[in-house]
Amino acid sequence: MVVRRFAAIAVLVAAPRVVAAQEPAAPIGGEPAPPDAARNLPRYRLERIELRGNDKTDDGVLLRHVPYHAGDVVDPLDPGLVLVRYKLLSTGFFARADVRLERGAQRGDVVLVVDVVERNTLLVENLWIGVAADEGDRGGAEPVSPFLGIRVAERNLLGTGVTLGGGAAIADEQLSLRTEFADPTFLGSDWAAYASFHVVDGRDFFGARDVTFESPFSLDRRLEHYAVVPYERIGGQLGTGRDLSLSTSFSLGPRVERVEATPPLVASHDRGGRREPLGFDVLPGVSTLSTLEAALLYDTRNAPFLVTDGAVLQARLSLGLPPLGSDYAYARLEGLAQRWFRLPFGHVIRAQAFVGAIAGDAPFFEQYYVGDFTDLLPDRVLELAPDRRKAPNVFGTAIGLTRFGEFAGKLDLEYRIPVYQGRTSILGVDLFAGSGLYALATRRDLEDPAPDFTGFATVPIDLTYNLGLRIDTSVGGATVAFSNLLGLLPARGSDP
Repeated sequence: MVVRRFAAIAVLVAAPRVVAAQEPAAPIGGEPAPPDAARNLPRYRLERIELRGNDKTDDGVLLRHVPYHAGDVVDPLDPGLVLVRYKLLSTGFFARADVRLERGAQRGDVVLVVDVVERNTLLVENLWIGVAADEGDRGGAEPVSPFLGIRVAERNLLGTGVTLGGGAAIADEQLSLRTEFADPTFLGSDWAAYASFHVVDGRDFFGARDVTFESPFSLDRRLEHYAVVPYERIGGQLGTGRDLSLSTSFSLGPRVERVEATPPLVASHDRGGRREPLGFDVLPGVSTLSTLEAALLYDTRNAPFLVTDGAVLQARLSLGLPPLGSDYAYARLEGLAQRWFRLPFGHVIRAQAFVGAIAGDAPFFEQYYVGDFTDLLPDRVLELAPDRRKAPNVFGTAIGLTRFGEFAGKLDLEYRIPVYQGRTSILGVDLFAGSGLYALATRRDLEDPAPDFTGFATVPIDLTYNLGLRIDTSVGGATVAFSNLLGLLPARGSDP
């Protein structure tokens, strides 16, 4: 996940295909407004907007996504009509949405009807259940402890569109708690407001091979292959933003954390055939992390979970700023592009690209983590990274040395086959298979490759793949994947 280059990704991903609303077979409401001379198509005056089906959701929540007003001249082939439907579906508030034009009371007038079917908005957004593992002498995995995490949110509190949520995660000697609030129309304005608060009591694991270290705790338990850094983080974030159009929005906000870490006093490891000092990328004792974060998002997905059409383009910038009290000065820039294609026989292809880079001295928990890129390891669970294994390293490259990095990238494809569609508890079930390439590197990997790796092996790149089910339910989407089970197999082979 060097930093997401939004402009470059926009070239890689085509603009989403938009299916235009069908033109009425006969003029709606009698005489239409003057035709569009360029296309010779009739256009109509919008008499009013009529909302149907939103028994629990305030009218304003729907109208926020409808950029039309009474008196506007409406083209029946305006692709914005379809984008309104996609936007409503992508909120997750509605199981179905229909946007259409009906005859108005006067000749040449039309009524814009927005007809929705509400769905449950108290959702389990994420559920993590797994086993954190160490790595055996021959590259296989040795499960040592379970981990569990859950994230729940009410996405449409009392029908106002407000989000109120929280989450908790627990692993071996680790705990993470989080709460969040978001209001898309703060105080009735066009601006959104966001706030979150989190507490993380974690441990992380450092070193490539044959780690030796002097612990600040005389009775501290040592792991055979790793040096351990216990740390605590407590802080929060405020943010705001607004929609620039039906498909584009931006956000901006500061984040402040108190960090307390206890790294080993001294440590070294064998980095690919050469013993080197081991760094931990965090200040000992108490420090402050203060950042300013900005994001630009283009989103035309037609669903919140089982997407079949549309695209996402996102650029994000994070700055650690000493003038705001931060002890860490760095810049992180990243870009994400996703595109969904529905094939004529109903199957779906998703293409995805990510690139990210960090300049400066970011703490390790702000860097890119290998588990967030390979499907063969668990990703982070509410900021915790409980799994101790290295990357599976199918290609046998230097990526096996890297747990956190300043440079990351990924290209992957996913193929989905719908196997069930419903209307009550289970809304849809898709079988999916995916594969791709990812890269993760530190500045040292690029400037001074490890001696044991030559030629192609110096390039920190590897293969990832996944297989499972994606299930959309009335209480949220779930992914049942078999990739982590595959990752427990000895995929690394012997060390170089």
